[in-house]
Amino acid sequence: MTTTSTMLPRWTIGVPIAAWIVLAASLAAPGNGWLLVLIGVALAGSVFAAVHHAEVVAHRVGEPFGTLVLAIAVTVIEVALIVSVMLSAGPEKAGLARDTVFAAVMIVCNGIVGICLLVGGLRHREQDFQIRGANAALAVLASLSVLTLVMPNYTSTELGPVLSPSGLAFAGISSLVLYGVFVFVQTVRHRDYFLADSTNVADENVHAAPPTVGVAALSGALLLVCLVAVVLLAKLLSPVVERAVLGAGAPEAVVGIVIAALVLLPEGLAAVRAARADRLQTSLNLALGSALASIGLTIPTVAVVFLWTGQPLALGLGGKETVLLFLTLLISTFTLSTGRTNILQGAVHLSLFAAYLFLSVAP
Repeated sequence: MTTTSTMLPRWTIGVPIAAWIVLAASLAAPGNGWLLVLIGVALAGSVFAAVHHAEVVAHRVGEPFGTLVLAIAVTVIEVALIVSVMLSAGPEKAGLARDTVFAAVMIVCNGIVGICLLVGGLRHREQDFQIRGANAALAVLASLSVLTLVMPNYTSTELGPVLSPSGLAFAGISSLVLYGVFVFVQTVRHRDYFLADSTNVADENVHAAPPTVGVAALSGALLLVCLVAVVLLAKLLSPVVERAVLGAGAPEAVVGIVIAALVLLPEGLAAVRAARADRLQTSLNLALGSALASIGLTIPTVAVVFLWTGQPLALGLGGKETVLLFLTLLISTFTLSTGRTNILQGAVHLSLFAAYLFLSVAP
């Protein structure tokens, strides 16, 4: 890893270039079967390259800024993907933002966190993290989730799951403000809440020389290039995925799960690698931060867009999804209440994730 201070591996530069070549070829010859295979390969390669560049940037700027860079970058591009798909599809996609945001919360809080706790527990038996930072993030996540995904079902001005224009404006503003306060607390006011105890960390990245400013800047630019490629490639694959989902008789909400999973792949891989290296604090910063950014940035953006266009926007969850959300928040509270984790917590979260996937496909 010390070589990252002077140079980047060649594949991390070549993969983004190859991904954009595949994108250009797919636009020139849409619908080609072989190109769909290449799109899938380029998507996977871009994800791995994005993870590498995110780690380089994080090593340079330090925690928790490094995890924040990846979370916000991924979420901004995720929002662009959601808005473009919803606007192009019309009213029949009114629930795509809700489905994608809910899927992101479930994937992060149960899937990514569960895998991190299981991998970390198997390798290190028990792992420590900062209770104050994790609980602060969970409190904000619970508030944002309930106010934006549950409350729309119980308003009287408009029948759920749709909010009135004033209600939608309030949900967007309050989400953005609350997320902004969290970022301020995480990076300025109480930054120490989100920092790991370096004496308990045995990862070589902590002790390796940080990359130079030039290398970090190049990685930052390539990170953005990779993330944009991931989203555009995912958008090219989404019609194929949607046809496959509908052909299999699965609910349309599964499309939101696929979109969220594809976009969250870079953060998920980075979080699992950090947990395996006994840096659970970094894993939780990545995971919970991405869930918060997904709600705190997506809801305000789609609120502005749909208030401007006048299209309907469905935000309220169904009864089954509401139960899963509350159970996830409850179990997460228990998991993050002690400051230590083992494989049992990971197994519990993964069982909830499996239940979510099963009930999504077979409601």
